[in-house]
Amino acid sequence: MLFPHAFPRLHVITDTAPGVDTVATVHAALAAGAPLIQVRPNERDTDRAAYDLALHIAELCARYDATCLVNDLLHVALAVGAHGAHVGADDLPVDAARRVLGPAAILGGTCRDPDAARAAQRAGASYLGVGPAHPTSTKDGLPDPLGVWGIRSVAAAVDIPVVAIGGITPGRVPALLAAGAHGVAVVGAISRAADPAAATRDFLDALPGDKPAGAAR
Repeated sequence: MLFPHAFPRLHVITDTAPGVDTVATVHAALAAGAPLIQVRPNERDTDRAAYDLALHIAELCARYDATCLVNDLLHVALAVGAHGAHVGADDLPVDAARRVLGPAAILGGTCRDPDAARAAQRAGASYLGVGPAHPTSTKDGLPDPLGVWGIRSVAAAVDIPVVAIGGITPGRVPALLAAGAHGVAVVGAISRAADPAAATRDFLDALPGDKPAGAAR
C-alpha cells in the first residue's frame, strides 16, 4: 500500500456542518501533527465543488507530508492525486472500488459486524471504518452504537487495521485500543472544538506511536 508513513492511528474527517471552516480546521489539525485527513464533501456539493475542496486539502496534506483520502468520490480521489478513498455501505462495493483505484491505493470500507469485515478484507480493503462506536450527532441516520464490545468483535475477525468512529473523545481512546482498534476517526471533536489544533494534540497524546507527520514544507 502507498502511505507516506506507517498506517496512521488518527484520522481527521472534514465536517460539513454549518459554521465550520473546513480548510482552516484542516490546516490547524495538520499543523498540530494530524497524520491523515479524510475529505468528506457535502452530499449536496457538485463534483466541481468536491474537487476544489479535495484538491485544496490534498495540497495541504502534501505540505505536511500527511496522508489524504477522499470519502465516497473515487473519481475525485483519483483526480486530485489523493492516497486513496473510503467507501460506505451505499457506495461502490469494496472490490469494485479496488478495481477503480488500483492495487497501490489506500482503500477503507465501512462495516459493523465480523462477517462484513471479513468480506471487506477479502475484497481488498486496506482498513475498516467501524462504528458508530458511541452516540454521535455529527451525522444523521446512523444505526445504534456498537460500543467497545462491537469494536472488539470486528477487530478480532480481521488482520487489517480497524479504525473506530463515532462519538470518539480522547478519554475513550484507551478502551477502544484495548478492544483491538488500531486507531480512531474524528469529526466533531476536532472540527467543532474551540481550538482544533489543541484538540488534535489531545488525540495524538492518547494514541501512542502516532507521531506528527511532519512540518509544513
